[in-house]
Amino acid sequence: MSEKSKVQFTEREALFYHQTIRPGKIEIIASKPMATQRDLSLAYSPGVAVPVQAIADDPQKAYDYTAKGNLVAVISNGSAILGMGNLGALASKPVMEGKAVLFKRFADVDSIDIELNSEDPEALIEAIAMMEPSFGGINLEDIKAPECFVIEQTLRDRMNIPVMHDDQHGTAIITAAGLINACLITGRKIDEIKVVVNGAGAAALACTSLIKSMGVRHDNVIICDRSGTIYQGRTEQMDQWKSAHAANTEARTLEEALVGADVFLGLSAAGALPPEYVKKMADEPIIFAMANPVPEINPDEAKAVRPDAIIATGRSDFPNQVNNVLGFPFIFRGALDVSATAINEEMKIAAAKAIAELAREQVHEDVAAAYGGAVQQFGRDYIIPAPFDPRLMEVVPAAVAKAAMDSGVAQRPIEDFDTYRLQLKGRLNPTTSVLSSVYAQVRANPKRVIFAEADNEVVLRAAIQYRDFGYGEPILVGRTQNILDLMGELGVPNPESFHIENSMVSDHVAPMVEMIYARLKRRGYLERDVQRMVNTDRNTFASGLLKMGVGDAMITGMTRPFAQSMKNVRRVLDPAPDKLPFGMHMLVGKNRTVFLADTTINERPSAEELAIIATEAASVAKRMGHEPRVAFLSYSTFGNPEGQWVERTRDAVHILDERDDVPFEYEGEMAPDAALNPKIMALYPFCRLSAPANVLIMPGLQSANISAKLLREIGGTTSIGPILLGMEKPVQIVPMTAIAPDVLTSAVLAAAGIAG
Repeated sequence: MSEKSKVQFTEREALFYHQTIRPGKIEIIASKPMATQRDLSLAYSPGVAVPVQAIADDPQKAYDYTAKGNLVAVISNGSAILGMGNLGALASKPVMEGKAVLFKRFADVDSIDIELNSEDPEALIEAIAMMEPSFGGINLEDIKAPECFVIEQTLRDRMNIPVMHDDQHGTAIITAAGLINACLITGRKIDEIKVVVNGAGAAALACTSLIKSMGVRHDNVIICDRSGTIYQGRTEQMDQWKSAHAANTEARTLEEALVGADVFLGLSAAGALPPEYVKKMADEPIIFAMANPVPEINPDEAKAVRPDAIIATGRSDFPNQVNNVLGFPFIFRGALDVSATAINEEMKIAAAKAIAELAREQVHEDVAAAYGGAVQQFGRDYIIPAPFDPRLMEVVPAAVAKAAMDSGVAQRPIEDFDTYRLQLKGRLNPTTSVLSSVYAQVRANPKRVIFAEADNEVVLRAAIQYRDFGYGEPILVGRTQNILDLMGELGVPNPESFHIENSMVSDHVAPMVEMIYARLKRRGYLERDVQRMVNTDRNTFASGLLKMGVGDAMITGMTRPFAQSMKNVRRVLDPAPDKLPFGMHMLVGKNRTVFLADTTINERPSAEELAIIATEAASVAKRMGHEPRVAFLSYSTFGNPEGQWVERTRDAVHILDERDDVPFEYEGEMAPDAALNPKIMALYPFCRLSAPANVLIMPGLQSANISAKLLREIGGTTSIGPILLGMEKPVQIVPMTAIAPDVLTSAVLAAAGIAG
């Protein structure tokens, strides 16, 4: 089921998201150099003639010389868009772009959305079939039943690449995984369970077919639709797909069918399963209430009448979410990697079993963090893995690829699965997964974040998203009417429900002035100076709120340079005990992340300070899913060339050498190429780094700040930061050029304590 939870947002916010930066959600990036005339000659004419001839001689070479082997078409005609119905091909484009983004985000599969303006199954079949030379796989999406059955089956028969209608089979695979584990917990055998399926659409019939392929007996499954049970001999509202699952039963209603049933699979409508029906099910009933956004029965209602029930829904705010993103990216990943000619039942079953087995393993620390630190273990509330479990990328594609090989549809078998799993792990940057878990962690443990510049539109958008996405309560600092007027322009409902702190009228002003004056009275400040700062300086006032415990974290920086904002914050807040404040940038690329420090505060750090910065930066890198490899950077590599400015860097390495408990690799002094380029690193066999460095400690603020800003402006990576570390309270100072997503990310990192 597609994820849809309690998250709310305005229509304007949704449109702004899709319009800002550049319209839409996808773009094409060249994977080869395109800088010189020689590059262009190789990419196009005349160099392109060589792979053209090679593919003409051997079509399988297309997987070697083109992107076909990692390219999926996401195709729809818009006849069944989410829960919105038939709105046409063009209206489905935002959904299909979103699907393409999920393919890339979760499994590094490139995909292109294609919207076909036809509801004629034959026309769709002909159009899609002609695309076979272009793509390694076809993902059908949001095509209404029963046409989707005909379209998918015909394409599977005609095409020699994988074709899957995710609305059917994605839901079925995740449901089957959960059912395997629910049966295990309740001591049931899958060939003995009695199942009632409510709904007879594409997903419901696909679920029914898959669980039967896994061993559930045909006679033990009763499907219900709007007309009642689908029984042998029924003629009303029937077709060939329903008839294939007609049961030999005397039951004529859902209520009658559920008497003594072990399992309820709901793919129907909100409230379709009354609590009194649940009472009639067998002991320890298994309930999959997957209608979205409101399930067939609320889990709390089901538990009230049957505390022994195991319940799954399509919602992220309840345990056991049936989310298609657990399946389709990784299923296509495995199919593409063996150039499979189809996605067959064996591959679907292998995916379901792999997902089920993963849920039974010890829960990954990233997943545990997302549940607020409470370690979730396999059980009634954890029968399905979380979507951001990084192990899905290693486990599911490998199982699918193996099944493709065993069932004879793999054209390029994998010889070494251990190596293949390492390759899968390397396809994704662990930072992406960890950031997802950080967001989930904050959602599970909401925090109060003070937005010091809430009358700035970018900041206010971020603050609104912070609340709407469930991360906690934003505390808006600014003039009350200015903020309310801006909310009105943004179309925010119920603006009076937001917590606004106006420094001219706040009840916190008097005790704050007293507190800050006690800090500053021997540093040249009169009480009236402090009063004026509290009333007129947003950073002083916001820092005071944080110091007094009104909020848990603070965000500023949009209206003033970093140095000025930091100076204002430091009047009120101290460094954390035994900590050194410094700034760090996180540069996130496709396959790796590099941490750069100190980029904001310490102009010429001493050797001791460099050692502290390295240790703290390595700790953050560890928290973000990386094994830290620290390089102390310089213009000199191990003394070549000699110079008068390398001693502090060299001494910092010696300071770490004298410690017995340094939990990370480190080396220096090194030039950037020696730290990052394996070929140059190989020239120094004594180098203690096992791989290129991912934490770069700069010798001074000039080189660090210039490097961070230069890399951010040139592009090629996503720059997160500066991230402020070492303060007594979580404070983040964003760049003045930040956009709302940047501010939101900083707020979430502060709330999570990543940089506190």
